[in-house]
Amino acid sequence: MSLADAMGQLLAFIARLITGAQGHWKGCPPKAEQRIYFANHQSHLDWVLIWAALPHELRAVTRPIAARDYWTKTRFKRWLTTEVFHAVYVSRQRTDDQDPLEPLAEALRRGDSLVIFPEGTRSSAGEPLPFKSGLFHLARQFPQVTLVPAWIDNVQRVMPKGEVVPVPILCTVTFGAPLRLEPGEDKPSFLERARSAVVALRPAGA
Repeated sequence: MSLADAMGQLLAFIARLITGAQGHWKGCPPKAEQRIYFANHQSHLDWVLIWAALPHELRAVTRPIAARDYWTKTRFKRWLTTEVFHAVYVSRQRTDDQDPLEPLAEALRRGDSLVIFPEGTRSSAGEPLPFKSGLFHLARQFPQVTLVPAWIDNVQRVMPKGEVVPVPILCTVTFGAPLRLEPGEDKPSFLERARSAVVALRPAGA
């Protein structure tokens, strides 16, 4: 076993120990097919929680999206996101001639699955912010890839803003029924439908 594999198993264990990292598959089973998991975004730990909630055999082919400027600041962060999580880096500051979706499209062309957060930024609000257009363009470019909504609950309480020590809190990831871009469906309608699919997975009372 490589150092990266051992670190991945250790991090998954720690994530489960601190948060429980419970995965609830309400709309579909975990399956070895190419998918885009899209979820609400509240914390830097969001994609770690989804990754830990996936079965072990799916983690190797499921890649999170990571902001290049934040996750490459130190050698350890770069090693962690590159070697352990196999993250797809995206640039939050880019020139006009750069396609922000190209790194994601390249990963999908390679057959990988992705974890994305269509809000584009973390939100402390109760409901997700309006989704940005990236999910729509990926759904249109890769119609064969299954889109799976997910709701991450409680993770923002594990690592409150400004804190460096995680607080043990039970967290869940609820995976919903897959959806696809319908023929003739326009961008605003699709993005609102996708956002509603995520919100519908929120546990009662959350």
